[in-house]
Amino acid sequence: MTNPVQTFAIAVHVLLFVASGRTSIAQEAAPLLPAPLVRAHAHNDYLHDRPLLDALDCGFCSVEADVFLVEGELIVAHTRFWLDPKQTLKKLYLDPLRERVKANGGRVYPDGPPFTLLIDIKRDGTKTFATLSKLLAQYDDVFSSVKEGKVQRKAVTAIISGDRDVNAIKKASPRYAGIDGRLSDLLSDAPAHELPLISDSWPHHFRWRGEGEIYQDDVQKLKQVLEKAHAKGRRVRFWAIPDKPIVWKTLHSAGVDLINTDKLKELSELLRSQ
Repeated sequence: MTNPVQTFAIAVHVLLFVASGRTSIAQEAAPLLPAPLVRAHAHNDYLHDRPLLDALDCGFCSVEADVFLVEGELIVAHTRFWLDPKQTLKKLYLDPLRERVKANGGRVYPDGPPFTLLIDIKRDGTKTFATLSKLLAQYDDVFSSVKEGKVQRKAVTAIISGDRDVNAIKKASPRYAGIDGRLSDLLSDAPAHELPLISDSWPHHFRWRGEGEIYQDDVQKLKQVLEKAHAKGRRVRFWAIPDKPIVWKTLHSAGVDLINTDKLKELSELLRSQ
């Protein structure tokens, strides 16, 4: 039984709650979701304590998972020595993304932008893609697809990197994933839904390693890469960049579409400050 002081305190709390316009205690306690960062890419995302979830908590809109085909299952791991049969692509990424999309009205973030799942096939590209294609078809409510030449946009777009069987991906019908291109594909006439991304190794093409200002020849080359890719409707990402703020800032200012990082919180804070 409450005493007069407790009764008064409860009444004040209720009045303040009603005045705030909230409709439930759950709504009052619900945490604010982070604003999505369309240019943040979680490289080797599965190495974090909470694969996918840590990146989502930081607002990332693109994550990368390496996969091996093992006895019919797609296992997420960086090398074959790290294989754990419990760490499946379905468990770590596909099911959580479906739950998130259902909870947020058809988007990974409420009213947010499209989300990218970059799937890096480590070996056996042809067999692995065949298995992956069948698996993604079970998530037709989540993943974008191309059916009979028509693009159907959904919350998540899958892109295949690594050991890519380009011909098999192009011929897939329906097709639930695009191809991660290389700088050698900049002039390709493939439609953007088939080749939506250009990724390549930073040190293989640029001299600057994040010390001092970027070299002018690198600036010009980067500008040309971005102009050619964007003219075709493709985004650009570089892996193996020096993973530090001066490089993130430089690539962001240049217009690189996806900033590659293993440091989720640090990149998130920097992008929010720009």
